[in-house]
Amino acid sequence: MAYCILIRHGRSTANTRGLLAGWLPGVDLDDTGREQAAGLVERLAGTPFVHLVTSPLDRCQQTAQPLAEAHGLTPEVHEGIGECRYGAWTGRPLKELTDEPLWRVVQDRPSEATFPDGDDFPGESISAMSTRAVATIREIDARVSQEHGAHAVWGAVSHGDIIKAVLADAVGTALDDFQRLHADPASVSVVHYTEKRPMLLRSNDSGVSSLRPAPPEEGAREGDAAVGGGRGLGSGS
Repeated sequence: MAYCILIRHGRSTANTRGLLAGWLPGVDLDDTGREQAAGLVERLAGTPFVHLVTSPLDRCQQTAQPLAEAHGLTPEVHEGIGECRYGAWTGRPLKELTDEPLWRVVQDRPSEATFPDGDDFPGESISAMSTRAVATIREIDARVSQEHGAHAVWGAVSHGDIIKAVLADAVGTALDDFQRLHADPASVSVVHYTEKRPMLLRSNDSGVSSLRPAPPEEGAREGDAAVGGGRGLGSGS
């Protein structure tokens, strides 16, 4: 089967402001995010991409564009790897969400968490998000393998929680443990689906020379994962 390179979008204006973006329109890459998107071209130089898929959201398409241009590809836009639908939580500050009772369910028992519908955005369960994301990645991987051969390489530009769900499936861990995984902005993870099992070849590779941990969101406990992927680690100078 093919090799799937999972790429999280670069840092966005919502990441900078500490907002849970979800499907909120008008969320673009910030200056750092645009630099990260451009940097992916050099980081993945020599990678023989035959196909590139992106979430419909602007921050993912903006991240995918430099890579697509470098490889002469037109990205496929697929809702199956679009962000989790956070419903009434969409656009709210993360520091407020940590006070919600649902926050602890998301952190400790994510398989039981369903985000409530809002006036403008429908909610979704983390379980449903995981099911659609994994099914989409596996379906595209099988298609790429059939069209381009068993060792073809393709990329998927998506979101933190989506990528974490795919990685959890790849290593055979329960969804309730997917918060142990992480996907920083512009990070790269690699999954190879074989006839017997998926193989995780790389996880959360940010290509940084030094690490500067971001402080936890206000009100979050030590070890809490940031819903929506969070700000992650910064690179040193």
